Amino acid sequence: MAPPLTSTATDQRTRNRVLLVTYPFPPVGGAGVQRVTKFVKYLPRHGWDVSVLTVANPSVPLFDDSLAKDIPPDTIITRARSWEPGYALKASVSAGQQGETRARGGVKTFLIGTARRLATLVLQPDPQILWLPGAVADGKRLLRRVRHDAIFASGPPFSTFLLGAALRREAKVPLVLDYRDEWTISNEYWENKRLDPVSRFVQDRMQRKVLRAAQGLIATTRCSAESLATLSRRAGGRARTTWVYNGFDPDDFDVPPARAERELFRLTYTGTLWNLTSVGPLIEAVKRVAATAPDLVGGLELVFAGRRTGPQSELLAGLRGLPCRLVEHPYLDHSAAVELMRGSEALCLLLSELPGAGRVVPAKLFEYMATRRPILTVAPAGEARDLLRGYPGGQFAPGDIEGIAAWLSGAIRDHRASAFSSITESTGSWDSSPFTRANEAGQLADFMNGLLMNR
Repeated sequence: MAPPLTSTATDQRTRNRVLLVTYPFPPVGGAGVQRVTKFVKYLPRHGWDVSVLTVANPSVPLFDDSLAKDIPPDTIITRARSWEPGYALKASVSAGQQGETRARGGVKTFLIGTARRLATLVLQPDPQILWLPGAVADGKRLLRRVRHDAIFASGPPFSTFLLGAALRREAKVPLVLDYRDEWTISNEYWENKRLDPVSRFVQDRMQRKVLRAAQGLIATTRCSAESLATLSRRAGGRARTTWVYNGFDPDDFDVPPARAERELFRLTYTGTLWNLTSVGPLIEAVKRVAATAPDLVGGLELVFAGRRTGPQSELLAGLRGLPCRLVEHPYLDHSAAVELMRGSEALCLLLSELPGAGRVVPAKLFEYMATRRPILTVAPAGEARDLLRGYPGGQFAPGDIEGIAAWLSGAIRDHRASAFSSITESTGSWDSSPFTRANEAGQLADFMNGLLMNR
């Protein structure tokens, strides 16, 4: 398994071209969209021009038109139509709605449950498999029309990997699979991915097949890359494996933040709250502070921006009777999320104490770094905490409620005494430059250059 490299691709005399296959792409919103979008933006600087194969009618919950500004105007983009239903219909039969449908009772509950089970069983590995017929046809036409040197398929959804493998058979060029999340972890913890034994068997076979078809595998963390390399060997694959972290784009932070003196200490979390990023430990810590120092917790403002599953919304509801201020935003476009982060006293990173969580590094971690705001990290021992070792803020295991509560109490007191600014100022010495999106694109370019040399 090769470690990340520093790109030398800009010295190439001959430019290469990669077909980037991705379901989420602007105007779709979300953290996963930013990873592929920034690759499209920065790969040309490292000798790789990019074509994009994506979906014409995405069945998704979030849109963010602000991300389109990062797409170079000369990018070749092919949008293939999908046979998927609209997102509202998919959500109505997802496992994430199980509690709601159970409460209705009767025939309707039975029918929705049956539809959900049938959809899970038939649409393997995910509903986006309905995009493949059109995407395979359009992708083949694009490959015949324009020469490409590699195919880069990013997932989830993991049906994108099946698409990449099908197109690789057409083009006979190296296939790189980009695991933005691990397939197993995604299936294990996402609320609408309750897999039955048959589905688990089918998806295991699917993953083994695409691992054998790939020449390159990329994870978003070192630990995930190690796990992926082991899976590949067990499947009989011979792909080179590496990791390319998510990062931040300095262009998104080039406007000075609008800072205002506030009476309340603002702690902000941006992103999805779900099983793997449960807010439960933070809620318990706030309740602990409220029980011991209600006047102190009154100086706290908790801000959450992003999607929340039903169980996580119920946890947040437990704050509403406390003296602290609770602010809940829906998904914000990226520019608004950056402004919110930079206007906070501190930021919160959450990872649950679950198997495999130590291999996860949330994409927001790097943008948190770019804001130079202190970070309250509530996560098990693992790569996320390793990356933040020495960064101003606090690091606590999810079960350390006393430690989290003590940090919050101290931060509120320091803020009231105008002393918290000293922690903020100490972030200025932190070197986050290795995690720029341009640098990450350079690592990807070097990795693909190596695959071409070894063909």
